Amino acid sequence: MDIVIWIGAALSVVGLIGIIYSIIAVARAKRAGLTDEELRARVSKVLPINLGALFVSVIGLMAVIVGVLLR
Repeated sequence: MDIVIWIGAALSVVGLIGIIYSIIAVARAKRAGLTDEELRARVSKVLPINLGALFVSVIGLMAVIVGVLLR
């Protein structure tokens, strides 16, 4: 079950990188001084990346927990 733990940890790291990217992208958009519509457009482009990264991270954490429980 060690492989499940390591795969889950890798998925969690990939998800965390995606979440950090989303945070940086939205912070840059806010600092750019865009109009309300432009800011909404940029945030709406980042939202699917954020949700996907959150999903991957949760799946990874669940895999780690399953691997630890089955070990």
